[in-house]
Amino acid sequence: MANNRGRRRRFGAIRKLPSGRYQARYPGPDGVMRPAPETFATTADADDWLAEKQTEIRRGEWRDPDAGAVSFRAYADKWVDERDLAPLTRDLYRYLLDKHLTAFSDLDLDEITAPRVREWRAERLRTTNAKTMTAKAYRLLKAIMETAVDDELIQRNPCRIKGAGKEKAAERRIATVTQVDALADAVGMRWRLMVYLGAYGPMRPEELAGLCRRDVDVDTLRVRVRLAEPERMNGRRVRGDTKSEAGTRTVILPAFLRRELRWHLESYAEPGPDGLLFVGEKGAPFRRSSFGRKWRKARDVVGMPEGFRFYDLRHTGHTLSTRSGATLKDTMVRAGQSSEKAALIYQHSDEERQQEVAAGLDATVRKARAAATGKPPAGPSGTDLARDD
Repeated sequence: MANNRGRRRRFGAIRKLPSGRYQARYPGPDGVMRPAPETFATTADADDWLAEKQTEIRRGEWRDPDAGAVSFRAYADKWVDERDLAPLTRDLYRYLLDKHLTAFSDLDLDEITAPRVREWRAERLRTTNAKTMTAKAYRLLKAIMETAVDDELIQRNPCRIKGAGKEKAAERRIATVTQVDALADAVGMRWRLMVYLGAYGPMRPEELAGLCRRDVDVDTLRVRVRLAEPERMNGRRVRGDTKSEAGTRTVILPAFLRRELRWHLESYAEPGPDGLLFVGEKGAPFRRSSFGRKWRKARDVVGMPEGFRFYDLRHTGHTLSTRSGATLKDTMVRAGQSSEKAALIYQHSDEERQQEVAAGLDATVRKARAAATGKPPAGPSGTDLARDD
């Protein structure tokens, strides 16, 4: 092609504009002539830019500059639709897109830059108290943009903030045995077994919602968790698989729950093998909103902290299990956890437990020293235990 001086170039073309600046154009691998996004003050500058484009094409690094001109929201919606997601996960992603990632809704993919992502996150952390949701939204944004890189719509993922997707949850609260009993009493007779199964099962709310009569064996105190019925944001429950493959399990209950279990089956569970274990006063499956009101009232009556959730009962039961000698594997099986990382959440160690550990260590050391010296074990203050007796 001829440039403004009448000579042919090996790659691309340069022409002088009426303004006195120079425009560069080049043929992409698809044969389409594309202009530079800006004009140049000299032909040397235009030459350098064309050389860069030619090198990108030769190395296979060239990207169509118009490829990223795709609406982020349209691409994100398609991204969600194309994935085999659990109903609650799909609801969460839609919620994050609608409420937390709106700053990017009107942008094209190639307009979402690393500075814009940093500004969005900094603004949210500065003006809202939604740190957990911001972390979730960042992870979703990063996943969507990574797929855009794979689709060759953008060259690099703009989400490059280290640790931005990590949620720093506060230490989970646990209740005492006395508090669990008080909560069971305060929540009402229809729901007291749910409190006990949440604590000593320990089962997730969506697992409790899916329990039927045929899942319960009162004689052997076994409850079979086969499925889950999570409640979606629209209030409807959807029957499906448990949270993970490990979630399908048989839970052996402590013997003190036999009477509670039998009494509930006789009084409140639906009739028939497929009858639901927990239903509301009007016979409908329990809903998070209606049960939540009863739970908050019971929590206030007992004097529990405002942030103590029904889900924290699960943490309570597992903490008590580990104190009674349950191993990490025991915890994983009982909780229906598929990973050690998830199960370690329940390896709670508060001041009381640390005192127990210290006392056990003290006794072990004193016993070993006594065996080595042939002398009676010394007491905690250094006195002879035989004389203390």
